[in-house]
Amino acid sequence: MEKQIESPLPNGKAPDPEVVARPRRRTFTAKYKLRVLDDVDAAKPGGIGEILRREGLYSSRLSQWREERRSGALASLSKKRGKKSTKNPLADEVERLRRELSRTQQKLAQAELIIDVQKKVASLLGIPLKTLDDDRRA
Repeated sequence: MEKQIESPLPNGKAPDPEVVARPRRRTFTAKYKLRVLDDVDAAKPGGIGEILRREGLYSSRLSQWREERRSGALASLSKKRGKKSTKNPLADEVERLRRELSRTQQKLAQAELIIDVQKKVASLLGIPLKTLDDDRRA
């Protein structure tokens, strides 16, 4: 008579040997983290290991979550993961050019005002002003 080997899994089925091409990182909600921390805090001696096995967690994860709970409560527990947005490398150059354009436009407006005043003064004094057409004829 053959002896049946018992499966280590509670449902009696063998694990699927298929390996995912790129495993997904587990993410935990703040609600889940707080629930696990409450379970661990209420656990009797030796019960913490059972909770860690049941949830598939490491004790270092609990330490990290406790520190987060201590320092910033729910807000820090639900922080986003992943690549941080980077600043556009051309943003500094664009800002510099905008400031330069603004200064140049102010200088142009001031020069046009001075030219208008000079024209009015010349017309009041009866001084003829040279124009571009006069320069081309000469």
